[in-house]
Amino acid sequence: MTRPPLYVRRPFLAGLVRQLPLLAVLAVVGLGLFLVTLERWRMGLVVMGLALVAAALLRLLLPVRRLGFLAVRSRPVDVVLLAGAGVALTGIALAIPAA
Repeated sequence: MTRPPLYVRRPFLAGLVRQLPLLAVLAVVGLGLFLVTLERWRMGLVVMGLALVAAALLRLLLPVRRLGFLAVRSRPVDVVLLAGAGVALTGIALAIPAA
């Protein structure tokens, strides 16, 4: 007898597994925000920018069924916007002179 798929047996767990790419990106952004609260703002912004670049790579490489809420628009638009925002945030954070 075959077992039913995970989304039938455990719908909450299946939904959580589907959102793993987004949860990983949010965890890294949370780490960046934590660094900002510790007054390591430059490192925190770089971490958040790199998290956005990682989100762009995940959006580019993973199939749509594995992305969950990380897929919002079409693939090219998502990749360009995420990568552009990540590179801009990282570049601006590194360009600001240290006091």
